[in-house]
This record gives sequence, structure tokens and C-alpha cells, in this order.
Amino acid sequence: MSDPSQAGDDRRTTSDLVVERLLQWGVDTCFGICGDQVNGFFEALRTHPQMRFVHVRHEEAAALACVGYAKFTGRPAACVATAGPGAVHLLNGLYDARIDGAPVIAITGLSYHDTVGAHFLQDLPSDRLFEHACLFSERVMGPAHAITATDLAVRSALMNRAPSHLAIPIDVQSFTLQQDTPSPKNVPGHVSLAGQPFTVVPPEEQLRRAAHILNECERVAICAGAGARGAGEVLEQVADVLGAPIVKAGLGKDCVPDDSPYTTGGMGLIGTRASHEAFEGCDGFLIVGSSTPYYEFWPRPGQARGVQIDVNADRIAMRYPVETGLVGHADAVLKRLLPLLERKEDRSFLERAQTTYRRWWDLIGEQAATSGTPMRPQVVTWELSKALPDHAIVTGDAGSVTAWGGRLRLRRGMQYSFSGTLCTMGSAVPYAIGAQLAHPGRPVIAFTGDGSMSMGMGELATLAQYDLPIKVVVLRNNSLALEVWEQTALLGNPQMGCELHPIDFAAVARACGLTAFRIENPADAAEVLTQAMAFEGPCLVEAVTDPHEAPFGESLQPVHAQHLAQAFGKGEPAAGPMARNLLQEGRVALSPALQQHHDEIARFL
Repeated sequence: MSDPSQAGDDRRTTSDLVVERLLQWGVDTCFGICGDQVNGFFEALRTHPQMRFVHVRHEEAAALACVGYAKFTGRPAACVATAGPGAVHLLNGLYDARIDGAPVIAITGLSYHDTVGAHFLQDLPSDRLFEHACLFSERVMGPAHAITATDLAVRSALMNRAPSHLAIPIDVQSFTLQQDTPSPKNVPGHVSLAGQPFTVVPPEEQLRRAAHILNECERVAICAGAGARGAGEVLEQVADVLGAPIVKAGLGKDCVPDDSPYTTGGMGLIGTRASHEAFEGCDGFLIVGSSTPYYEFWPRPGQARGVQIDVNADRIAMRYPVETGLVGHADAVLKRLLPLLERKEDRSFLERAQTTYRRWWDLIGEQAATSGTPMRPQVVTWELSKALPDHAIVTGDAGSVTAWGGRLRLRRGMQYSFSGTLCTMGSAVPYAIGAQLAHPGRPVIAFTGDGSMSMGMGELATLAQYDLPIKVVVLRNNSLALEVWEQTALLGNPQMGCELHPIDFAAVARACGLTAFRIENPADAAEVLTQAMAFEGPCLVEAVTDPHEAPFGESLQPVHAQHLAQAFGKGEPAAGPMARNLLQEGRVALSPALQQHHDEIARFL
């Protein structure tokens, strides 16, 4: 059937038609919360059980769950909220979708069609309010408009990898086809579900130009971001031919596994020394699907000849003055570029990167082997990496936990993502909800911090309500620890406003109906995490960790180390333990910045 409105039942409502059309498009999961100005739509959800409805505790979590669903499937889910505050709550998750490129369908209520703008209850024009967050945002005018509007919303979300939005007045939600006459321009049966997945590739001439540039360079480094996800196999083949280390931007963490012989791990403040050495020493630079905002860690302009691959033409040369851009999907472009590349017989550049990367992992292992309490976060990431089940999906969060998530060692077949550019705190658990519903047979782990978890503790009840077997791992340090280090290292100021009141997350989880574990002694970490990963239902692991452990000591730039010394001199209350952790012998050996400013920092030991 191409058009549900032509099925002959004129008792169906606007909401029925929207839900039926979404189902025809394959959108069969909806996250949200009911409310008086969207309850007409909820009647359609009730009468269409094929549309799985998931009742979350906060509308922001509904939108973020859609992002998690989309990031791990490439397909959209829907989220629904009432008018006014419910709609506003969706916005942060929708911006997360917009910025990170996730297809999402948002549906909100509006005031009665003839009271819109008349200062009635919750009378906010969500169709206009959402215009910046959603590439498509439209008010549904009635049943005759429902199919066309829904088709356009889904097509836009899929084509643009972005959120779409439908706003439906409360009374229009329940209007039937009997109450609405199509206009002469709305020809019956004029739409269908026809669509075709497409792959974009650049012209052969541009591919040859890019290959010529890379072939002329002696030391090529690759930066791979979110656009490289799904292209890992051919990306490693390109790295092998070019003798090029693969440096991963945050959203590209799972494009190749962390034990790949070609990767040097992450980049930026929370990256690895091996990645920074590769960028500092390269004369050729291949950017694959990344527009990371931390491009100050990339090669200096003019240092390396650049080639960039990106599906968005407006991202080409936005961060680096590349000589040529290849607009297209990474997997298809790399497959066409690979035969044109010449194998570099000198492997020394890659081998140096591999050596430094091994030294970095050795340092992480040494840090994880310490026995002090509160334990270092590295203890948790080291043992969790070993305990992760095969084919696990891991969702990360914003805060210092972002850095520790970068130290999880993903194996081949695992997936990982987080709110990479918007950096939304509290996104790990909603992401995990979306991922688990999309992949019910795969293990899903939400890796979060206490600052993030405290923003969305209600979603623990969602895990219990739907018996979602998600494992939530919370690093508890009673601090907005990343802000401590950003205030000190980036600005040279002592910390302010970063202390968190302690929360017993294990007790909260149990109160919500989950099984919970707590790790305080690092000697217990391996056993507890292994037990939690093997647990059949949803559970939470609370790990009490050291708030003064530096999330980016070995990757600091000299100006950051100088700022730290300044902040300590201004009276930073945690200067002693922060300095002690920074100046660990193995860390200093990998950090030119700490070597340069060692004595200034050591004064505060």
C-alpha cells in the first residue's frame, strides 16, 4: 500500500495516519512521555501496538535514546513529547542528533489549532522553535496533510542524517478523514515509500590527484572520525599501504579496534602521546570523516600536504588547508583510492608510532596496577576492557569519564559512541537504552560519571521497567573532575564550583529495582566487573575513584603545564595530589610538556 489515507477507512485520525506511515517506513520504536497536549497521539500509539513505545523519565532522555538507536543502526526512531516544557526538553537531544549526524523523528503537541499564539496553556510554537535543531520542522494541518508531512520528515532525516520534527495541535491529533477534505493540489495516491540508498564517490580525476599527493609524501598520518565508522577494513588496508598510523578523533573510536596494529588511539587533550607524535612528524595528512574541534593538535598549517574525505562538502578544508577534497562516503572513496596508492617500503614512521603506542598502554597498565584508595580510574578501564563481552556496544558520557572511556580497549566487532560534539552530560544511559532496544541480542554497557549519572538517575527506573539488560558503570569521584582540570590547565585558575555532594548510586539503583555493586578496593575490580558483565539483567556498578587523577597528563601541551603551575600558585586546594599524579615517572617520560615544566609543578608536592 503506497498511501494509508487511501485505504477507505475515513474514521482514522491524523495521529493514526502518522503512526501507520512511520511503521511503513520501518520506524517502529518511539520514546517519550505522555501529556495533555499530545494525548491524542498516544491513543494512536495505544491502538497500534506494532509501534513499540518506551516510557522514559525525561523528554531529553527520549531524544538521546533516539540518537543512541540511530548511531548504532543508521535508522531513525521516534520521540514524542507534549507541548511547551515537554517539547523544550527534547531540544538538547535533538541538537545532539543534529550535530553528530543522527536521523531522528520528533513529534510534539501544540495548543488547539484555533488558539495557537493566544497565550493559552503551554502555548509555545514548537514548529518554529525546532527550526534550527531540525532540518525539517512542520506543523501538521490535518489528516489530509499527515502522510505528506510524515514522508518529508522521514526522507529528510534519512537523507541528511539529521532530526526532523512534526508539531500537531491537540485537536488536530484526533481529527478524522471525515473532518478534512484534501485540497485539489493534494492528489490522492501521489506519494509512495520509494527510496534508494545512495553512495557518493568523487570523480576519478580527483581520486588520482589525491593519490598523487599521498604517494609523494614520506610520512603520512591519518585522522579518522565518525565518518570513518563502517570503513575500518579498507581504512586499515590504506594505512598498511601508506605505512600510516591511524589517529582517532573521539567519535571515530570504534572505526578500527584499539588493538589494531595501525592505530595510535585517540587525539586531543585526552588522546595519546603516540597520536601527537604522529601529527608532529608527518609530511602527509589524510583526514577521513573528521571535523574535530581539537584540530590545534593536528599538523601545523603548511607542515603536511593534506587530503580530506568527507560526505559533507562544506566540511572540506574547514579545519586544515588540504590540497584536495574527496566528497563521498568513506568506505566507497577509500576503496577507489586504495588501488591508486603506492606501497611505502620505509615503515619507520609507522613503527615509531607503534612503539610509542605500546609504551602508552604499558603506562596505563602500570597505573591500573596501583593499590591505593580511592583507586585510579585506570583500574576500572583496564579491568572493564578485559571483562567486556565480545561484540559489546559501549556508550560513553561527557566529563572526565570521556577521557577514561578513551582508555577502554575495544576489540574487533565492538562499537562505541558518545555525545561527541555537543558533549551532553547524562547521555550514556539514554544512548544505551536506544542501543539495547535496537540490538536486543548484544551486550550494552553505559560508561558514565557521577556528574553525568546524577543528571538522569530516573532512567535507571526505565531499565528496570523494561528489564533492559544494560550494565551501567559509574565512576564516582564526587567532583566535576574535568572542569577542575580545564579550569586549571586551560585557564590557569584554581577550581571553582566543581565539588559534588556524594550520592550512593548503588543504593539509588537498588531503589529503582536494579542489582548493584560497589568497588572501593582496586583488588576487587576484576572480580566485580566480571560478575556484573555476566549478570543476566540490568545492573549498576559504582566505582569510587580518585578525583585528582589527571585525565590528560601525557598529552598536555606546554602552555597547559604552565597554566597548571599558575593555578597551583594561586591557591588551588588540590595542588598537592594533582601534582603528585601528574609527575608520575612514566607519565613524565611520555610528556615533553611535563618535562619542560617539571620543576614549577614539583614545588607543590
